[in-house]
This record gives sequence, structure tokens and C-alpha cells, in this order.
Amino acid sequence: MEVADLNDIRIFAVVGQEGTLTSAAGKLKLPTSTVSRALTRLEKSLGVLLIRRSSRGLVLTDFGRDYLQVCRRALRTLNEGGETLVATRERPAGLLKIACPSTMGRFIFAPLLNEFLERYPDLRVEIEPYAPGGDHESRDDVDILFKVRVPRDSIRRLRPYPGVRRGLFASAGYIKASGTPARPEDLLSHTCIGHGPWKLSRGNQTISPNIQFRVAIMDPMALMELTLKHFGIAVLPVYMAKWPEAANNLVSVLPRWNLPSLTLCAIFSGQSHLTPKVRVMLDFLGEYIGTARDPRLHGCDSKGIFTD
Repeated sequence: MEVADLNDIRIFAVVGQEGTLTSAAGKLKLPTSTVSRALTRLEKSLGVLLIRRSSRGLVLTDFGRDYLQVCRRALRTLNEGGETLVATRERPAGLLKIACPSTMGRFIFAPLLNEFLERYPDLRVEIEPYAPGGDHESRDDVDILFKVRVPRDSIRRLRPYPGVRRGLFASAGYIKASGTPARPEDLLSHTCIGHGPWKLSRGNQTISPNIQFRVAIMDPMALMELTLKHFGIAVLPVYMAKWPEAANNLVSVLPRWNLPSLTLCAIFSGQSHLTPKVRVMLDFLGEYIGTARDPRLHGCDSKGIFTD
């Protein structure tokens, strides 16, 4: 016996309810010939006669009556399942496990989680932070992994978010005491803090000075604090340099030279459809990340801060 087509089963159920091909075709908004062919295909796949056609209309056979009841129960179950999925999408529940850089946990999730959980009260969130710059690997027990570099060989699905522009900054006090670098090569004679390499580009020219860091550190908050204390020159996200506590104290260094932006992406399981809890989190973050509502801005203007 061949596997019956679900569409043919649905058509048979309507025919059994309506009693005539014409009435069933009208309800289904299909040509009568299409309805008739569907019944023929279904009978052929089952190897039995479901309906006797006569001049007085259609009459269900004994097998047809029994099969109609089975089909109605099955279709009702399918409809209920669909309604459950819709309800779950609209009101997802359960535990959502996330791994992300600690800076994302501090600057994005901490300000936004209250609103997210108010919107989805049946969800719980578990966040596992990892150190800035760490090459965290995907795990099956994590629903979403956020990374600031797009993996080249991931077998999972990706959702990119707008990137963050970066620049070289120093305090006004440091510049007054040590002078202003005019070229990337001048950085070699300055106190630099951070981690490398620093890849600076301008037009078709790209330079990576062989900088020996006085302090090698990845945490952007520590970098900004050291910079504000006049320690040296650092690479910072542009949004941090615009924060009120920094904007009046930091000076852009080599502003005509560009640094690679930080690209944030979400990695999740490679199913053809997102689970509701993953989808609502990704969409929720999409309302904020890289927009004027991004919590990392601390209320400052978003112009020139994010990439597309």
C-alpha cells in the first residue's frame, strides 16, 4: 500500500462531510475535477473503494465510513498540534541557555534581560560568560553561542548583527605629555596597551606595526580605565569613547586610519526552523543591537558607531 497524500486525505474528509463533489469543491475553493482526482488517488494508494458514485450522489462504503472517522481524528490532532505550536511561538517556555563574551553579558544582557523576561514570562535564561577574546566553542547543551568573530567552518546556523567600529584613543593628558602620533609607525615610540596585532588601513594601504605592549590585556573596561589614567594608547570600541565619562577626556589617535570592526554573530543549531525560544531572543536583540536603542551607547548618538 502506498503512503496516502495528506492533502488527498483532507479533501476526502471534506467530501465525506459535504456529501457531494460539487459542495466539497465549493468549500475547498477547488475545481470539482481536482477533488475527484484526489479521491481517485487516495483510493488507489489505499487499495480500497471509499466512495460509490451514483446518479443520486456519493455513498460512503463501510471502509469509507470507518476511514473517515480515523481521518477526522487524525486531522483534529494535527490541527491541535498546529495550534499548540502557534501558542508556543507566541508564548515560548522553558530554559534558554546562552554563552557570550562577558562584555556582552555586562553591556547588553544586563540592561535588557528585565524587558525580555517581562515580555516572555514563561522563559528562564541561563547565561555563561567567557573571557573577552576567547575562542569559545559551540556545545550541544547551549542554545545560542555569541561570538565577536564569524567562524569560517561552522556547521551551525549563523545570525549576524551590526558590527562595532573601533579606534585608537588616548587621554588628553597623555597626548600633552607624549605628543600625537602622525603615522602608524609612530606608535612604536609610544606606550600602547591592549593586544595585537593592530591592523590599520587607509585606502589601499594596510600597516600592522610590531607593537610591544607595555600592558597586554583584552578587557575593554580595563583598557578604558588605564587610558583615562593617562597610561597610554589603546584600541577601544567607539561607543565607549563617546560615553559621558570618557568623551571629554579621550582624544582620537590617527583618526584617518581604520581598524577592523568587531562583528557579533549568534550561532545556533542547524535545524531548518528555529525553536521558538531561540527565535524570540534573536529577534528581541535585533530590536536593539546596532540601533539607536543599543544599551552600549549609554544614550549617546549612534552615528558612526556601527557597521551594517
